[in-house]
Amino acid sequence: MDRRKALMQIGMSMGYVVAVPTFMSVLQSCNDSKTNTWTPQFLTPDEGVVLIGLIDSILPKTDTLSASEVNVHIFLDSFANEVMPPKQQDQFKATLNQLAANALESSKKERISDLTATDLAPEMRKALTNKKAKGVPFAKNIRDLTIWGYKCTEYVGEEVLAYDSIPGQYIPCGDLDELTGGKAWSI
Repeated sequence: MDRRKALMQIGMSMGYVVAVPTFMSVLQSCNDSKTNTWTPQFLTPDEGVVLIGLIDSILPKTDTLSASEVNVHIFLDSFANEVMPPKQQDQFKATLNQLAANALESSKKERISDLTATDLAPEMRKALTNKKAKGVPFAKNIRDLTIWGYKCTEYVGEEVLAYDSIPGQYIPCGDLDELTGGKAWSI
């Protein structure tokens, strides 16, 4: 056998070994069915439903995506699990459970899984505005963490704020409105 043919065949076989799995993953990712189900790490499934409803009541879908559409709930669950000290974790869960109980009572629904952002929004508003609200010590922190998590997402950084992946020319004295359309720069 000729050495050139042998080297060519080895090269082709290595190319197939690399290309076939990549091609198959591309084909499999083209499914229309999006079955992204979130399983909370720190929270119970019911508390996860409440969290999704709360963050969507804080940042609902407008001309930008809602908080749950950019996976802020996954961020908050991981943040609570990995970063918060035990006392704050307990306050976080207690606040979610109290808001869920208040929303169940006011909406006359029986199960937590039936609660929506519309049911939870008035309860969150009461918890944030009423200084004497009991059982919701972490409501302001949930709001603040939701906004922080939303602002740190890739979507907001690239689609909402002014974003330039490769900085262009240096313009030292340009008008911000002309350069970015009045938007703040994404970091």
